[in-house]
Amino acid sequence: MTTRHLKLIKIKHRAVAVALFAALFATLFAVTTARAADAVAPADAASAPISAPVSLATPARDGDAERLQITEPYLELRTGPGRGYPVFFVAGRDEWIAIELRRTDWYKVRTDGGKVGWVSRQQLESTLTAGGVRKSFRDILLDDYLTRRVQMGVAWGRFKSEPMLKLWSSYRLSETLSVEGTLGQVQGVFSGTDFWHINLLAEPWSDRRFSPFAGVGFGKFKNFPNLSLVGAETTDAKLAGAVIGVRYHLSDRFVLRADYSLYTAFVSDAHSAEYRAFTAGISFFF
Repeated sequence: MTTRHLKLIKIKHRAVAVALFAALFATLFAVTTARAADAVAPADAASAPISAPVSLATPARDGDAERLQITEPYLELRTGPGRGYPVFFVAGRDEWIAIELRRTDWYKVRTDGGKVGWVSRQQLESTLTAGGVRKSFRDILLDDYLTRRVQMGVAWGRFKSEPMLKLWSSYRLSETLSVEGTLGQVQGVFSGTDFWHINLLAEPWSDRRFSPFAGVGFGKFKNFPNLSLVGAETTDAKLAGAVIGVRYHLSDRFVLRADYSLYTAFVSDAHSAEYRAFTAGISFFF
């Protein structure tokens, strides 16, 4: 019976870990393929007329629009800013287009023939400017990084001496301050641990590609001992912590992260326990 309960506990923790991985990578896949927060087309997009694109903004004045020349065999124009929207027109090589509007990694363009639709940044990277040079989006990607608001990530590491997995999401309050929520799980030999905490982070050099940060926070800590341990009890405690770490802007919307945390679990009024954790992972922002 003891062995059976032990297996059930391990299965439970593995199931939770798999669910966490699945949720994160599903989101990563959606962001990478759609590359826009609202890149999913409406349910009836396929049945919508394809004779004209979706109008989402007032066209810019001719003097304000940047003109680009197509160098690939063709450029596909979609009815909306996402791969879920249908292609309604194909512009050919050497034709000129004008950029009217940007929505994340999608651009609303107008052809010389008056067709207006949406194309992805990847398609525009091969176009030429009026000066005959290739269009660069480096400054635009940097602006995205500097104005980032929401981040989501996953990390692996060690909590004390046990393997640890955590997911986090953060919201940037200002250029140097952000609030971050974390869910974590530790799978030990003799017990498993679930915890969550909310941190206030300070990032004084957030405009740099290599950016250190520090923070403090609070949360909850719950330890589940294996039933094979005689007299062991579940520990449910309040949690306080401090963290220092560093972020590195990898490319596009992806950021590498490593951090070191010191946790204090207040087991009772007269007893507390300290734990140290180190994790490294990846996040994306939008």
